[in-house]
Amino acid sequence: MSAPRRIQVSQSGGVSVVTFRDSKIIDELAISELGQELNALVEVDARKKIVLNFSNVEFLSSAALGKLIGFEKKVKNTKAELMLTNIRPEIYEVFAITKLTKLFTIKDDEADALAVL
Repeated sequence: MSAPRRIQVSQSGGVSVVTFRDSKIIDELAISELGQELNALVEVDARKKIVLNFSNVEFLSSAALGKLIGFEKKVKNTKAELMLTNIRPEIYEVFAITKLTKLFTIKDDEADALAVL
């Protein structure tokens, strides 16, 4: 696979930290690419501990949320661990309303997530 266009991946110990490059994840093509890049982390790279850092993200479409839910299922199926961090209050509110706060483990910041994983 070519270099990721939608995400940036770094390592912190045994944890893969994924930072989103886009501030608004709404475009259908971007969401599709994002889904492929995220899925490759577990399907191709076999990463077992993943932190998704939302610090750059200002807006997520419902289709983007759908991709995240699909990714969470893939992560569980491979017995990997996933945490979300740095979610802006307005986006967190959407997670809360849609009960995604029950599906995902969400920490305030990357350091908190890394301390747990």
